[in-house]
Amino acid sequence: MEKIAVLIPCFNEEQTIGKVVRDVKEALPEASVYVYDNNSTDRTAEEAAAAGACIRREPRQGKGNVIRRMFREVDAQCYLMIDGDDTYPLDCAGEMVDKVLEQKADMVVGDRLSSTYFTENKRPFHNFGNSLMRSGINGLFHTDIKDIMTGYRAFSYEFVKTFPVFSKGFEIETEMTIHAVNYNMQVENVVVEYRDRPEGSVSKLNTYSDGMRVIRKMLQLYRNYRPLHFFGALCALLMILALLFMVPIFREYLQTGLVPRFPTLIVCGFMVLAGIQSFFAGMILEVMAAKDKRDFEYRLAKINAEKRGKAGEV
Repeated sequence: MEKIAVLIPCFNEEQTIGKVVRDVKEALPEASVYVYDNNSTDRTAEEAAAAGACIRREPRQGKGNVIRRMFREVDAQCYLMIDGDDTYPLDCAGEMVDKVLEQKADMVVGDRLSSTYFTENKRPFHNFGNSLMRSGINGLFHTDIKDIMTGYRAFSYEFVKTFPVFSKGFEIETEMTIHAVNYNMQVENVVVEYRDRPEGSVSKLNTYSDGMRVIRKMLQLYRNYRPLHFFGALCALLMILALLFMVPIFREYLQTGLVPRFPTLIVCGFMVLAGIQSFFAGMILEVMAAKDKRDFEYRLAKINAEKRGKAGEV
């Protein structure tokens, strides 16, 4: 098992990948550097190899697919993941790695939003989206992650080997964050500098389509990990709507003794039944989620034992 593995997912980063690999080797000379090429049509793989990186490939398009491949194939005590677009200086890499190796953090988040991101990034909707996701996830999951969408992170072996990758694209960062929060893993924030892409380098992130996928993933994970809250809110919404429609009918009945709007009354009744069903569905799923957390602790203990065994072999 390696001590430090630097993982760089790449798609058409010919202009910057060589510099990123060289910067990594200078900042972390003891680390192994892996560049995972995701069907690049330029010289990304050749430039990375010339800079001294180990080149591997993922044929299925999408950042989530690349990360799934990386996490399956590489064994290390600490993983540092960084983008290949040269937007992150490596001066904080040592601190992030130390938090995993020395302080036993499970995930270290490279926090761009507390430094230069909003002044360097020239895409206003990206700025708005990052702020929205940070507020949404911290509010829904009662946590304090400073940067949800950053591609600059460090991980422990335990995190990597227990993280189920379902996302195919850029929503993977949201999935990582919520996974760590849900299972009460130790998350640290390190403020990192951010610089915009150099001229000629193009972002692969689509502001609108990828943004909608990220928001959908956040709500999906909230439903899966906090089912009682999710279905309880749905129950409350249905009950409130039913009450609002029922009040005028009830008032008219008290005044005249008649119920002239039977269809509305029937719909209100079905809404109340749907709300009750939603509440009990949330309760059942909450019990299943609690069992999943207990099972996760057993899986974590097994992964810990596996890690010690591999470390002993080395």
